[in-house]
Amino acid sequence: MTVPIPQDQNLSDPLSSAMSASAPIPTPLEAQAASAQPSAPALPIDHEASVTPIVNAGETKIPDAVLGLTGRPLPTFTAPKPLSSHGPAYIIAMTNQKGGVGKTTTTINLGAALAEAGRKVLMVDMDPQGSLSIGLGVNPDDLGGKRTVYDMLMDSSSVPASEVVMKTSINGLDLLPANIQLSAAELRLAGEVAREYALDRAFESVRPLYDYILIDCQPSLGLLTVNALTAADGVVIPMECEFFALRGVEMLRETISKVQERLNNRLTIDGVLPTMVDARTLHTRETIQAVLDAFGDSVFHTTISRTVKFPETTKAGVSIIEQAPNSSGAQNYRNLAWELVARLENQGSVAK
Repeated sequence: MTVPIPQDQNLSDPLSSAMSASAPIPTPLEAQAASAQPSAPALPIDHEASVTPIVNAGETKIPDAVLGLTGRPLPTFTAPKPLSSHGPAYIIAMTNQKGGVGKTTTTINLGAALAEAGRKVLMVDMDPQGSLSIGLGVNPDDLGGKRTVYDMLMDSSSVPASEVVMKTSINGLDLLPANIQLSAAELRLAGEVAREYALDRAFESVRPLYDYILIDCQPSLGLLTVNALTAADGVVIPMECEFFALRGVEMLRETISKVQERLNNRLTIDGVLPTMVDARTLHTRETIQAVLDAFGDSVFHTTISRTVKFPETTKAGVSIIEQAPNSSGAQNYRNLAWELVARLENQGSVAK
């Protein structure tokens, strides 16, 4: 007796052919009994096939962008190209009227990173405490009888800045030092005509000689700071990531606006720099977001993290670029220097 093959069975199917060849076809009673039993999986679990997604030919998977602490895609900055000539200098005032935000530390290490990149840098100490001078290995107490920023401000025609310049341990980085005598400058300048332009006039003899002039301002918005803002092309605002520092930056922005309107219309905010960053804390991240909301893309992608290396270098009177060149702090300031140069070159503010 022969059993007819169902019409819907595909004879060309290898699996159907194998099954029909290896097992007899059940009778109707056997089929009915088998249907009452629970069905078993066609393949054992340990033989399940893995599925590999198919990528279309020519299709490239784009990696996700790396986000920085500011919540924006983090660009990669490279070392600036060497310059064929130097000058005239782009002048930056490092300003924040709140103390203890890393202003002097940033001035020292940013200047050292720029010098490492082949730029000629002049550092100007506009703080009567002389913190910048100390951080570069100059004891303010040893400046007695020597010319300082005070003498330059009082009479730039007889004491030009070029005669006050001191060399530092870093090749390509010079200093205009200051000591406590500078505290008398505000009283002396108060009765002068065009007193806000005293520093601007003093820079005439040194501006052609350098690529960058960095001014370390005192933690206040007095006449010395106004002189720095009047002489500057741009402002960098180091800001500790905490609430009171954020309020101080808002006040500083109002002062900058007034200087732009009344004294120096070329003044711009080159960037806001988050310092003493501890990425583990929610407060730090919230503060950075608040700064971004207020200043937008003016906030640098680079942030400066806390590290014990900074107090050690200050005590030694050197930059972190010299003492710990491979540390995270040194790389932070290299990134800042490279980002700043790239930003200014793209704006056409400095020569490429």
